[in-house]
Amino acid sequence: MPAEQEGISQATSVPAIKDPFQSLADSHKADVSRIRERNRRTRLRWLLYLNLLIFAYLLRRVIEGNPISFGLPSIGPDAWIWIFPVLMLLTVGLMAAMPLMSGRSPHIRFTPEQIGLRFSDVKGIDVVLEEVKRTLQIFLTYRSFREELGGNPRRGILFEGRPGTGKTHLAKAMAAEAGVPFFFVSAPAFQSMWQGMTAWKIRAFFKNLKKAARKEGGAIGFIEEIDAIGLTRGGVERMTADGHSNMVTHKFVGSGDGGMVNELLIQLQSFDQPLFAGRFKNKIVDMVNLFMPATHQFKKKSSPYSNILVIAATNRADQLDPALVRPGRFDRTLYFDLPSRSGRRDLVDYFLAKRKHHPEMDEDERREELAAMTLGYSPAMLEHVLDEALVWAIRDGRNELTWRDIQRARLSEEIGIGQPVAYTERERALIATHEAGHAVAAHMCGKERKLEVLSIIKRRTALGLLAHSDAEERFTKTKSELENMLRIMFGGMVAEELFFGESGTGPSSDLSSATALAAQMVGSYGMGEHLISFEAADNGGYAGGNLVAKVLSNEEGRREVDELLNRIKREVTTLLRENKDLVESLRDALLAREELLGDEIHEVLNDGYRKRELKESIRDL
Repeated sequence: MPAEQEGISQATSVPAIKDPFQSLADSHKADVSRIRERNRRTRLRWLLYLNLLIFAYLLRRVIEGNPISFGLPSIGPDAWIWIFPVLMLLTVGLMAAMPLMSGRSPHIRFTPEQIGLRFSDVKGIDVVLEEVKRTLQIFLTYRSFREELGGNPRRGILFEGRPGTGKTHLAKAMAAEAGVPFFFVSAPAFQSMWQGMTAWKIRAFFKNLKKAARKEGGAIGFIEEIDAIGLTRGGVERMTADGHSNMVTHKFVGSGDGGMVNELLIQLQSFDQPLFAGRFKNKIVDMVNLFMPATHQFKKKSSPYSNILVIAATNRADQLDPALVRPGRFDRTLYFDLPSRSGRRDLVDYFLAKRKHHPEMDEDERREELAAMTLGYSPAMLEHVLDEALVWAIRDGRNELTWRDIQRARLSEEIGIGQPVAYTERERALIATHEAGHAVAAHMCGKERKLEVLSIIKRRTALGLLAHSDAEERFTKTKSELENMLRIMFGGMVAEELFFGESGTGPSSDLSSATALAAQMVGSYGMGEHLISFEAADNGGYAGGNLVAKVLSNEEGRREVDELLNRIKREVTTLLRENKDLVESLRDALLAREELLGDEIHEVLNDGYRKRELKESIRDL
């Protein structure tokens, strides 16, 4: 064999390196399978014993010549005398048992096969996913972690984050990867109208969790919205890092009832308590040992370790009772932030792979643009927008989504569905001019801005709109960038004055936003004449209220804000007067089409530049 071919065959024969976590997970699943098989055989063995007893009883009846006859029992002619009292007693018994019947655990149990999620389906939260994998590794190797290393495996994790950031999604994937049952429960479902039943439901949930963990080799419980039962109790003593106490006194207990919190705390510390059968056996041993000498006492059976991981989710972690988040309970908090641009790109690829889409959506440029324009979207929001885009496609008689469908879906979700309104001709022209002024100001000043939507279709309270965003994902702004934002805000008002001689009521929201931004620049960002921050005022005449109220109530601050806004308006007036033809081009396009998306805005602006060059060349001739 030639040397090159031999090298190729050797390279192809090298086995693929397996993920260490996946090896651990597969090993644990094999252990779980063995535990399940052992428990299945135990159940079959008891079922066989029961059937043998029943068979022996029936055989004895046959041998004695008294076989069992099937049919309705004979109640006799005087049945009406005793049937009514019996029914009354049963009714009263059922009514008395209603509180007890409501004490069942409200959880929903999922087996790993039912979940259908894996870590490969978790996108956009890579940092959290890595930490979860490490936690799950300890969960899977709890025996060696306890017996060989002498550690205590983590029993509780707190998922904190906004709604729709993937907390429940990741918890299900953890259970599926570990191959253990998943117990889902919503914390408000624990609450009951019967006194004491809430604590009973909490006990029932943890009892089912422990029972499943001992039968299946492990179990994962997930408590959604734990703040419904775990809010801070009144007068709880908080302990600081240096060990000193800081008493926080409340005159009344909040919606998190103290009894519910106390029961939750107790259950989080009692995972390894024996079940009823173990407690009964130990009780018998205690009774026997009363009669045995001290040197010949029978040993009680120790409680086996329950491999349990409890995950709680909330978006109000700062209001939870301090005892819940102390070491040994929910001692690890993982924050689910909104996905970054790279995370959103992974989500876009994942979601589009499951949905029919036009080939244009396979272009890398389109997907990058979608990831860029969805800044601030949670994974659930991003998926919902793509679903809404499919709805728009179906409305147009198509079976695949396009880029325009996504744009319309974003617009309807963020701002609202378009509402046809019969404007007068002058009002329609005024609104188109106003929005065109915003767009030209954004085009000329905001070089770092990307124009997305320009519309004169009414949505909610907005008669028209310009949607624009950062060309790149940014977390800070400079003074010049903030001043450019002010120029964009004044573009509509200035355009009205240039074309109609006066402005109307339309710029009111623009002026409100501009005043708020200018007040922040002067009173918080240190971009005015003084470096005083009004946010630092906690006491005195400027305490309380929002930042804008603090700045405007100060004479110097009010003067600086007014001067800044007037200077910006003069600059925008000069800018739009020099580019009046571009405003006209966008205005005319809006009057003809009512809505322009992305590239369509730039096409109109480029057409305006061409017309300008043509006029200048004709003038030169």
